[in-house]
Order: sequence, then structure tokens, then C-alpha cells
Amino acid sequence: MDVKVDTSDGTPIYLQIVDQIKRSVAVGRLKPEDPLPSVRQLALDLTINPNTVARAYLELEHDGVIYKRQGQGTYVSAHAVDASRRERNRIVGALFDKAIVEAVNFGMSASEIDELYRGLMRRYKLEKP
Repeated sequence: MDVKVDTSDGTPIYLQIVDQIKRSVAVGRLKPEDPLPSVRQLALDLTINPNTVARAYLELEHDGVIYKRQGQGTYVSAHAVDASRRERNRIVGALFDKAIVEAVNFGMSASEIDELYRGLMRRYKLEKP
């Protein structure tokens, strides 16, 4: 599992871990029943306090992304894909929101925004010409 933390980022480290694990599930790098490193191991790998990793894992468990098997470790849950899909939609929705705000600030009309959107969809072959 490839998790990196940026101490210069204003985001708390535990949330960086949460976001990266959710993103890994959303893009398919982590699949249901994949094991996660132990709290101690991930803390060592990232050179951070184990309590920070424990807090991230607790949040992920609360969100239904991971679960613990007594004495066996922590695993990606079967519900993780749905939870990650919701997270993905939230993130992409926020990006669309920013883009629309910027377009409106530039004085673009709804039809201009729609035309630009459809052109981009065609460019990426997500919509037929």
C-alpha cells in the first residue's frame, strides 16, 4: 500500500491517510478483503505516531471502508467500494462546483458552460459526437 503524508500540507495527517486509502479503493488499487498494514507498521513506514494511524483506521472503520478481524489484522471491507464511490462523487462534485463558479466568474452563460462540458466529454470519448 502506497500512502504518503505531507507535513507541510494543512490537512491533518490522519485525514491524509483516510483520503488516500479511500482513493485507493475508489480507483481499484485496494479491493475488498485486501489486508492493510498494522497500525504499528504503517506508523513506522510513515515515521509518524501510531495514534495517528489508529485514528485514521478508526475513521475508516466508522465509514465502513475497513474492518478488523480479531487477531488477524485489518482488511478492506466489502462495503468499501460503495463508500469510496460516495467519496469519489463528493470529491468530483466539489471539483465541478469550483469549475462552474470560475466559469460564472468569467461571465460564461449556462449554454457556454454546457457547450464546453460537452466538448470535453467528446474529447475523452465519454459522449458520442
